[in-house]
Amino acid sequence: MAEVITDNLDLWTSALLTKSTAGRGSNGKLEAYGIKKLRELILELAVRGKLVPQDQSDEPARELLKRVAADKAKMVKEGKIRKEKDFPAITDEEIPFNVPGGWEWARINDVGHDWGQKTPDAKFIYIDVSAIDNTAGVISSPGLLSAADAPSRARKIVTKGTVIYSTVRPYLKNICVIEEDYSPEAIASTAFAVLHPFQDMPGKFFALYFRSPEFVKYVEKVQTGIAYPAINDKQFYGGLVPIPPSAEQHRIVAKVDELMALCDQLERQQTDRLAAHQTLVETLLGTLTRVASQQEFNVAWARIANHFDTLFTTEASIDQLKQTTLQLAVMGKLVPQDPNDVPASVLLKRIQVEKAKLIAEGKIKKDKPLSPVADEDKPITQPPGWEWVRLGEIAETIRGVTYGKSEASDVPQANYVPLLRGNNINQTLNFDNQVFVPKQLLNDAQYVKAGDIVIAMSSGSADLVGKAAQATEDFEGGFGAFCGVIRPVSDELHSYFGFFFQTPLYRNRAAGHGKGIGINNLQKTALQTLEIPLPPLDEQHRIVAKVDELIALCDALKARIQDAQTTQIHLADAIVEQAVC
Repeated sequence: MAEVITDNLDLWTSALLTKSTAGRGSNGKLEAYGIKKLRELILELAVRGKLVPQDQSDEPARELLKRVAADKAKMVKEGKIRKEKDFPAITDEEIPFNVPGGWEWARINDVGHDWGQKTPDAKFIYIDVSAIDNTAGVISSPGLLSAADAPSRARKIVTKGTVIYSTVRPYLKNICVIEEDYSPEAIASTAFAVLHPFQDMPGKFFALYFRSPEFVKYVEKVQTGIAYPAINDKQFYGGLVPIPPSAEQHRIVAKVDELMALCDQLERQQTDRLAAHQTLVETLLGTLTRVASQQEFNVAWARIANHFDTLFTTEASIDQLKQTTLQLAVMGKLVPQDPNDVPASVLLKRIQVEKAKLIAEGKIKKDKPLSPVADEDKPITQPPGWEWVRLGEIAETIRGVTYGKSEASDVPQANYVPLLRGNNINQTLNFDNQVFVPKQLLNDAQYVKAGDIVIAMSSGSADLVGKAAQATEDFEGGFGAFCGVIRPVSDELHSYFGFFFQTPLYRNRAAGHGKGIGINNLQKTALQTLEIPLPPLDEQHRIVAKVDELIALCDALKARIQDAQTTQIHLADAIVEQAVC
């Protein structure tokens, strides 16, 4: 059965799952799903007796359990442990799977004991749940406390060889074996169930069983609580555990250690390979934005195109390609310039005339004059026919509506309208989890119109400030106080604005340039002075068309990668399921 592990190494290392993240969409990070499933498979095979061969010369587990029962009776008689109420006999309905000959099923309470509790009376090593490295299954940061500083939960006595299992939020798998005799003595939190196996049975065998999918199923069945699930000690000790012969327990532990070390090695190799791949992608794409001439650009692009199928194989690399596409667009490198295009300076004059008319009609406010963009403020050199402008020259910035908690509702009500907030902005606008406020709180300008750029002006996270998305149609609602709207004064700018606020150039200028921008707050004045490269109108249309084409290609590539990931994940699941049947 061990061949299922070694014969499928390529699958275990290639089955990846893209992590979902909050904020500005997926960050492209990958979870080693295949290796995670391999670890689960190793534990499952181990506790089912399928990982190492049985040895007919091993003493059967039933003899071991007889000695365990005698040890327990003796310790109770000697007063070393308390006599507890007996658990009911194991029924056939409780047994989750068949075990090999020579194995036996037992209740956890019958194979070990705890050491009781005490109130610390001197300095002690305190083992709390936070002291456990739940990935490695070891104690990583025990505390040294005085008796006076002991928390009320510091009560459970543990010694070398004791297994501790956190009964609070058990899905975190804060489980480990005490590997040493601590000095001063160690005392664990009452958040742990304590098991010290009889007959020198290896605590590691029980710890790995408690991590196995089968025991996890049992815990999920009996635990209580949703936000803060937990099981009590009685539920823990009443659980079943398969008991192999003593010699086989040690062989299982040794083999699991060996295979988990292999998983660690595979995971490191996978991480290093993915990191190297992403660095290569970022480096090669970076050359496209740094070249000085069209000839150099063509050479750099040819280098990428020749290896396209090997470079763009992850969602992160596709996202990087998208960002590079947008950056090239606003640098004037994505489509060729046409000397016959009417220069952007003419477009800018038309916009200024249109803006002056709107001011005269009282439709927008007149702001303070903005200084021209100085050469030192231009992050890139724009092509001929382009112009650098301040955002305030071509658009108005409107702050959202302020409302009190008592005025807000999570559900629609009569004469209430929905508001977009920061959580509704993620490259595109979504309309989930809106808040509703009285209609009279909004003025006409605070309704979202087609072409508006809705932008997060304030956030608890500096990384989220400035994220923006364009409204593709009028929205029968507004936007909240922590948001703003950038509204172009001319319809001619809508399409270009639609993707400019997704570009690295915008993000770097808004989040990193620092002109009037607080850590978690984007000031209106900072937005108004933001520098924007403005192409001729005809070139804007060519840019938008090319961006749409390339982004669609990126989305198709990403969908293909996701389909391949799904297939590999299903294969990994199927192999695990088949192996444990």
